[in-house]
Amino acid sequence: MTRPGMPRSTAEPAAQPADAVARFVALLAPDGQELLGRLREAGGSASDLRLGTDLRAAYPVDLVVDALAQHELRLRARAKFSRAMDMYFTRAGLEQASAEVIAGHRSARYAGAGLVADLCCGIGGDLTALAAGRRALAVDRDPLHLRMALANARAYGVAAGVTAVAADVRDLSLRGVDGVFIDPARRAGRRRLRAGDSEPPLEWCLSLPDAVARTGIKAAPGLPRDAVPPAWELEFIAVGRDLKEAVAWSPALATAATRATILPGGHTLTPGPGGPVPVRAPGAFLLDPSPAVTRAGVVADLARLAGAWKIDEQIAFLSADTAVHTPFARTLRVIDSAPWHQRSLAARLRALDVGAVDIRRRGLAGDVAGLHRQLRLSGSRRVTLVMTRVQDRPWGLVCVDVPAP
Repeated sequence: MTRPGMPRSTAEPAAQPADAVARFVALLAPDGQELLGRLREAGGSASDLRLGTDLRAAYPVDLVVDALAQHELRLRARAKFSRAMDMYFTRAGLEQASAEVIAGHRSARYAGAGLVADLCCGIGGDLTALAAGRRALAVDRDPLHLRMALANARAYGVAAGVTAVAADVRDLSLRGVDGVFIDPARRAGRRRLRAGDSEPPLEWCLSLPDAVARTGIKAAPGLPRDAVPPAWELEFIAVGRDLKEAVAWSPALATAATRATILPGGHTLTPGPGGPVPVRAPGAFLLDPSPAVTRAGVVADLARLAGAWKIDEQIAFLSADTAVHTPFARTLRVIDSAPWHQRSLAARLRALDVGAVDIRRRGLAGDVAGLHRQLRLSGSRRVTLVMTRVQDRPWGLVCVDVPAP
């Protein structure tokens, strides 16, 4: 479905050379599988010099080199995939692949779709979830990644329903496809995905609903809201406290303007009705919202949900008189709250028996690394020092964690 007049970018990543595909095929052959099995049984890092020497004496050198590299990538991939030790990766493919928990969450949007196309599928991180219980079309212009995607679908037991197509996604017919998911490659050095910053460009991706109404586009979490048309939903996904990515959902899949999602629990927060949130001095507890909440613009919604208030009109920190346990924020107990005076800070912390400090800065300039070096504390307490603003005044709060219930 190439759009007339859409130019090919000169920044497209080059396809993997044919010998890289041949070397990967060798890993799938009996000797390669035996070698990978020996590495898996050995456990730990593949950098053991003696192990490498022994293997080179028993197998071709190129096969050992590739197996050792694959084993190291598998070890790293365990943070993303439960079946990492049976999967295949390239360094770039692993870096861009979504974690299993995110892919599983996203695939639920395509409930009822008989055939879903995974465009720019890479090593198949999303494919393993999209192909579960339905047919899937895996499309990538990189033949090595496409072969890995199929192998990884086999590792998850979903390969039977997968059709692989080696093609530029812009040249593909999507006739008969019920849903589309696309993960365009971000260009090196780009933290924000804007029109022209990805391959294919975001503008082209946003046109996909012209062919398939149910479309999802993976993006970096810095994607600005105005880069997506008003009828689309922009979902910001965090795993624990770490903001991982954004997804733009077409109108056929959108259920809100924006959404903050916290995994693995699947907690979501969307904008809702409600009056202004009051702004008051800090109370006994401070709520530090998840970055997914701040990016989705639902801090006020969290405040109303938690019975909290703002400490500054422009700052995302919230406060409450009682401990609030919520997946959408970290709750801290305030043990000291005062206007910010850096010269007296060390004495203030020593009086509180502080020996270790984590510094959170929001809305207040300062050299965090330099401040760490200056403090030289020796007490028994570990605290979080919050550098912020309270009703537009520079402020410092000393806090401790609130134990989970």
